[in-house]
Formats: sequence, C-alpha cells, structure tokens
Amino acid sequence: MDRPATTSAPSSNRRTRALLYSRPALLIAFAFAVMADPVSSVAYAIEAALRALGGDLSLLLPTMALVVAVVAVVIANYHQLVARFPEGGGAAAAAGSAFGEAWAFIPIGALIVDFVLTIAISVSAAASAVIAYLPSLAPWRVPLAVVVVIAVAALTWFGHLGRAVFAAMTIAFVAVSALILTGGLTAEAAPSTPSPGTGHPATVAILLAFPVAMALATGVEAPSSAIAQLGQLDDAGRRRFGRITLWLTLGIVGTLTLGLTVVAVRLGIGIPPPESTQIAEIAQASVGHRLYAIFQVMTALLLLAAASSSFQAGPGLLKALARRTHPEGHETGILHHRMGAANRHHTPYWAVAVFLLVSVGAVVIAGAQDQELVLFYAVSVFVSFLVGLVAMARFEWQEHRPWAMTLSIGGAVVIAFTLFINLLRGYPTVSLAAALGIAGLLYALWVRAGRPRGIAQAVMDAESESDH
Repeated sequence: MDRPATTSAPSSNRRTRALLYSRPALLIAFAFAVMADPVSSVAYAIEAALRALGGDLSLLLPTMALVVAVVAVVIANYHQLVARFPEGGGAAAAAGSAFGEAWAFIPIGALIVDFVLTIAISVSAAASAVIAYLPSLAPWRVPLAVVVVIAVAALTWFGHLGRAVFAAMTIAFVAVSALILTGGLTAEAAPSTPSPGTGHPATVAILLAFPVAMALATGVEAPSSAIAQLGQLDDAGRRRFGRITLWLTLGIVGTLTLGLTVVAVRLGIGIPPPESTQIAEIAQASVGHRLYAIFQVMTALLLLAAASSSFQAGPGLLKALARRTHPEGHETGILHHRMGAANRHHTPYWAVAVFLLVSVGAVVIAGAQDQELVLFYAVSVFVSFLVGLVAMARFEWQEHRPWAMTLSIGGAVVIAFTLFINLLRGYPTVSLAAALGIAGLLYALWVRAGRPRGIAQAVMDAESESDH
C-alpha cells in the first residue's frame, strides 16, 4: 500500500531539482538579481528629478520619459556589446580590446566610484524608507545608516548571497509596486495646483533636470559583465541571457518609473515633507496603511540588496586587480596582495574594509540624505558607458558595419550630452575627478608593475569569481 508513495517522493524531488536548475529558472534568478540596482533606483530617482524641477509636477512626466529614453539608448548599445563579449567584461573589456589595456582603467575607475556611491545612496535611501514609516527615528538618521552599511558589509564575510535571494527581493518589490500603481491609477485624482518651478522655460528646465534622475541608469550595464557568472552556459547562452536581461530591465524599470510618475502627477504628490520620501507619499496615497508598511519594508530590503551587490562587486574587482603568483611562477595584478586575501567564503575582507570605510565617509558627509548623494551620482557610470560605446564604434568601423556604427556613435553622442549637462551642475565634477583619479593611480601602479597583461579582463574575472 505504501510503496507507490515512497517511490514517488524521490521522483518528485528530482523533478523539483530539475525545475530549479532549468534554464528558465536560471534566467529568472539571474535577470531579477542583476536588475536589483536599477529597480531600486526608482526609490529616489523620480524625487530627484522633481526637486531639480523646483517641484513642478507638470514637467515631471516628460522629464522621466526622457530619462527612460536615454536608458533605452544605453541598453540598445549594450545589446551589441554583449554580442561581442559574451564572456563578460563590459566596457572595460571593450576599451581594452579596442584601444589597448591602458584604456580599461577609465571604466574600471568609474565602476569603483559607482560602487561606493551605490552603497552610500542605497543605505541612505533605505534609512529614509524606514524613517518615512517611523518618523521618530529621524534624529538617528546618520547612526541608522552607518549601522546598516556596517551590517551589510559584515554579511559579506559569510560569502555571497545567492542570485535567488536578490531575485526574490526584486520580484517582491515589483509585485508590491504593481499594487501601488493599480491603487494610484484608480484613486480619485487630486486637483492640480500651481508650483513655483525653476523659472526656466519648460524645455530648458527639463534638460537641466533630467541628468539628476539619470541615477536610474546606474546598473543597467550590469548584465554585460555579470554574464561572466554563468559558467554553466556557452557563449550563445550567455549572450542570450545578457540580452534578455537588458531588455527586461528596460521594460520593468521603465514601466515602474513612468507608472509611478503618472500616479505622482495624478494625485498631486510633490516634494515630500522633510522626514518622508516621494515614493513613500505615493504609496500611502495609493493604498491602505498595511500595504504601505509592506511596501516600505520591500523598498528598504531591495535597497539593501543593491548595496550588498556593490559590496560584492567592488571588493571583487579589487581582488581581481591584486598581485598574485600563479602556479606557473609568473605574477599578475597591480594592487597590494592583501586586497586579494580572502576567507574560506571567498570574501576579500581587506577589500571589503576599504569599501566600508569610504562608504561610511560618504554617508556621514552627506548626512545620510539620499537626495544629497544623488547629486553626485550617475556621472562616473556614464563615463564607463561613453568609453564602451566609443570602443564599439571603433570595432564596427573596422568591420565596415555602418548601421551598427551609427547606433554606437548616436548612443555615444547622447551619453556625452547627458554627461556634459550633468557636469554643468558642479557637484558631479567631484565624482568625475574621483573616477579619473582612481584610473590614473591604477595606471601608474600598472606601469610600475611592468604592464602585466589581463587588466582588461579584471571586471570579468571579478564577476566569474563572485558566483563561487
């Protein structure tokens, strides 16, 4: 009587394991884990644009539509980059291959700055999400954010969180956001009220405001390097996963961004009170108190996932750049060998300590205010975009592919214009100077080390090790 039940259990377990390790399951886990950073940017990018617009809600939708359009241009070009570098590496691999390894230091320096700012702004925005729900914690904003960043760094000691954990957080946030959108789009619209604005004509105001919200673009390039984690796939499989993830990111981030923007305009959700956030105000106006609380929790967790992801990628990159002696006897790397020292969980603890100290400094200097940090954000990563697309244009010119070259040059022009407008605001020059300074320092160390080969593959090496 019991024999069928006992024999069916192992069969059921095998089917479950087969499903979990199937390509669709792997794609979902990879895609939603990689897009945690750009999806989490929705929590502060829309508010950043509104503040740059002086609170003018009438210009918010065209501003965010322009932001999403620029993100689409970036993704269209990275679609081509992934095709050329299915083994991973992103802009660093493209620059090194097109112009020589020395040029790879520019996107590498930009990525290091971007990782630090992602950690700082993510933990600050997570603190803002908590304070929006529990305003009594407002006086403890900086200590709260510092404790959070230390806790996230400490978690890396035990190794990398799996793709499934990040994917689950992203999916949960998207699901709750869909409920917020539904509630906001069906709620009674608020009467329109005039706002002071910036005093500039509408077109000028949008052009000056949209670069601030380009924080939304941070992380959209991640699939081009993260595909190095997919060692179980061949080049064709990694290429397919990378491209699907790029366009899925655009679809989800674009829909959430424009949808929440429409709700904000429809319900008249302007610049929030000092201890709240715009996205929290949108959620509270769209749904009941219980779902609002859940949304704040999901927002904070997703932001912490984005910070944790950078705490993995940044130290992993320093580890890949550390000096080490191979079994054959030759040495590679340019940084002190301690940057490569790792525990039994493959965590480069000295590299984590470096990112922790710098990130805590950024959090404290900014007072753990995500809207202060966003002013310095999305500049260094645009340098990486620009170098990558210029490299792609060079490949396509050499191969006589005019249409592809036109796409790369067009994308480079759009990105250069966005970067130029952003730099006019003053604050982003600090991020640019830091990125170029780090690139110059790494170049000097590389020259001193005898110009060892393999630098252009450092980002790929860091990603391929991050899945251990």
